[in-house]
Amino acid sequence: MPPLIKPRHEPGSALPKGARLEHYRVRQPLNAGGFGIVYLCHDEQNDRQVVIKEYMPNKLARRGEDGAIAPISDAHAENFAEGRKLFLQEATALTRLHHPNIVRVLNFFSANDTVYMVMEYRPGKNLQSYIHTHSGGLSETLLRTVFPPLLNGLRLVHDTDLLHLDIKPGNIHLCPGGVPLLLDFGAVFPRCTSRKLQVAQVVTPGFSPVEQYDPNGYVGPWTDIYAIGATMRTCIDGSSPPPSNQRKEKDKLRPAASAFRRRYSASLLEALDWAMEIDPLLRPQSVDEFTQALDRPDEQEADELLERMVNPFSWFRG
Repeated sequence: MPPLIKPRHEPGSALPKGARLEHYRVRQPLNAGGFGIVYLCHDEQNDRQVVIKEYMPNKLARRGEDGAIAPISDAHAENFAEGRKLFLQEATALTRLHHPNIVRVLNFFSANDTVYMVMEYRPGKNLQSYIHTHSGGLSETLLRTVFPPLLNGLRLVHDTDLLHLDIKPGNIHLCPGGVPLLLDFGAVFPRCTSRKLQVAQVVTPGFSPVEQYDPNGYVGPWTDIYAIGATMRTCIDGSSPPPSNQRKEKDKLRPAASAFRRRYSASLLEALDWAMEIDPLLRPQSVDEFTQALDRPDEQEADELLERMVNPFSWFRG
């Protein structure tokens, strides 16, 4: 019998099609980010498709020819190990998050000197690609279909003392019927802990608020809310907003309440602008504050409601 020949891996590359991870087999890489690589895999034990995220911080580590992941140098070893530990800890926490609008974590395990998170596969379309296909201009009906349930899921994340810290259109999955799923918890971070343990700053230009650019910045629910507001703005505008650190220096972003007032309700646009305040203290401090603003009746709607209360037949003309 000929000897088993192990596949040779290019440094820094994704695992190839057919690679085995426990009882999962890689079908194809889906995408890669600063902290990991995401794969579509087949669960041979349960005969189903799953999505697996591999901890692979590209600024700290490289893949060897044997597929294993190791720090780039001894100087990076401590941060790599700490990040791997936190990734595993958060995978453990996320297995307890059961919500219809949060991607379901099924399993996690160690292999190739790194850690993996196994998530449920759901058919659908990525919000980023949907925005690109339609060149923005998504309807208020769609926004009010997608974001309230997404915010309900985010509330659970915050109530579990976690922060997502990487909300953006690319991390929102639209299932059939417009049911949203919040994805990619690889950057999730515990609330009320020292950021000295955060091995790398999570920054996505356009969606990360100013406190994420500052290693000493104080992150909290308001940080995720900025990203939600920026994501909603992208749905309308068709392109991501300017980076928040540039807005802090000189804010050229026209408020949504004036830029899009002819096409969307005032309550939606004003809530969006509030979420995107540069100063963290001026933003909604919780999901509940933001959803209340989002649900606030417009002045015209409020006047009509008051008129109906005074004269219940005022709406009838005939």
